[in-house]
Amino acid sequence: MSPELFWAFLAATLLISITPGAGAINTMSNGLRYGLKRTLPAILGLQAGLGIQLLVVGVGLGTLLASSELAFALIKWGGVVYLLHLGVAKWRERTVSPDESGMAGADEPALRRFATSVLVNVTNPKATIFLIALLPQFLDPNLPRPLQFTVMGVIMIGVDILVMCGFAGLATVIAGWLRSPRQQRLLNRLFGGLFILVAGLLASYRT
Repeated sequence: MSPELFWAFLAATLLISITPGAGAINTMSNGLRYGLKRTLPAILGLQAGLGIQLLVVGVGLGTLLASSELAFALIKWGGVVYLLHLGVAKWRERTVSPDESGMAGADEPALRRFATSVLVNVTNPKATIFLIALLPQFLDPNLPRPLQFTVMGVIMIGVDILVMCGFAGLATVIAGWLRSPRQQRLLNRLFGGLFILVAGLLASYRT
């Protein structure tokens, strides 16, 4: 990849990561409840999901999803149902008192937060279609394709980790201002509503 292509790809990757979506909502939701350190399993889960998406595109299965209405519909509606489930769960999530906040990470095991985040990214066929459209623009036909996909994947995952840590850190700061159960309840319902909104947007997406 030439220096020009590298900087263009880096800029595109940064823009993609910063753009609010299910992953960012998931990260900030975890950051508010668990703090930056305890949100790392969720962030790593998102990256595992992104890695699976990149692998799918790299081996050509992404093209199948783009061309097969049945395969796309199955993953799409699975993702819609899963995001709706997250939204309802967040809406109904109990509040945490200031005395409990230091133990909030015990509410949900780290492995479960990791698995939840993997599914948030994997069940988003729109991301697969987007990667199919984006990655070929930066491929050099004179270089081995697997190596190029690997390099681009490492860049995307590295950038997304930094951006998600930023989101989690911001959420952690905001959490310090949220002391009353009413404030926490409103925020839980805000993020629950955002998950449901993203589910609605995914449901309305057409290839």
